[in-house]
Amino acid sequence: MIDMHAHWRPAELIDALRARTREPRIVRNQDGVEVLKTRIGEEPLSKAFDDVETYLARMDRLGVSTSVLSLLGMCCWIESQPLETAVPLCRLVNDSLSKICQEHEGRFTAHAALPLMDISAAAAELDRALGLPGIVGAQLPGNGFLTRKDAEKMRPLLEVANRHSAFIFIHHGPLPGDAFPKVAGDTDNARRRNGTLDMQASLSSAMVTLCLTDFLAPYPDVMIYVHNLGGNIPYEVERMDHRCLLDTPKEELPSARFRRAKVYVDCNSFGPRAIEAGVHLYGAERIVCGTDGTEFGVDWTRKAIAEAQIGEVAREQILNGNAAAMLSRIAKAAPREKAAA
Repeated sequence: MIDMHAHWRPAELIDALRARTREPRIVRNQDGVEVLKTRIGEEPLSKAFDDVETYLARMDRLGVSTSVLSLLGMCCWIESQPLETAVPLCRLVNDSLSKICQEHEGRFTAHAALPLMDISAAAAELDRALGLPGIVGAQLPGNGFLTRKDAEKMRPLLEVANRHSAFIFIHHGPLPGDAFPKVAGDTDNARRRNGTLDMQASLSSAMVTLCLTDFLAPYPDVMIYVHNLGGNIPYEVERMDHRCLLDTPKEELPSARFRRAKVYVDCNSFGPRAIEAGVHLYGAERIVCGTDGTEFGVDWTRKAIAEAQIGEVAREQILNGNAAAMLSRIAKAAPREKAAA
């Protein structure tokens, strides 16, 4: 298995957050436990995402050949800090990720973290980071693509990624200043509302922007993928087709446009029936594995792919073949970029 959705929290970032006096920072709570404090609360630290040997041992045990690392969600708040804070922290993360990739060549590649308060600064850091060994793209928040208008602001990042033939990994999350999470913690079923209902709806909106507009037309060399099957699109597309036939019968059906779009999705967190629906809509050649980088995620994903009625060829494509081809394309493009520089 190649895991295209594997989160990480560099130990060097943890050390930097321990030295801070304002959120995001790391402190000990009243029980003496180290926690990461952000503007939305506290989360206890875990060594699961910052110890390389532990991570590699889990990969070996579960049959994961390569993990594509991206910043763990609880740490992504560094990207929304003022530039004087965000730039050095993002550089620290990206340099740390590159070091891991170099020390364990072939086992890891990584996505850059970017200072999103200023897209020009983010583009400059992406350009720098893509020159580092092992960095293959950037993780960007889904809120940056909810509508075509939102996505327009992200063009400088797409331009850099296109020049490098790099990845853009779109992951559910806020832009600086967004209200997030949308549902308050004292609401009934807040975790399910935020972690599933809002997440999936937001990813669906991003997919509509990416696949049902011409926003991506100027960027033929960017490889974009969206997690969690691109939201609920595999289930919503029949409704979209129905409305299209009623409201705009001369337009191409949304299902056809999703199918021929160049956007990939991962199958993180979904079961066999959802994967079958994803294969039916996108085609198996557009789906890759994602696990969040956890043992539970790997077990869940392997079981879901094994039980899905999609055939052995599709299974191999999703487990390994598609991601291997995507990473190979990045590797072939890298020498050209270095020569141009």
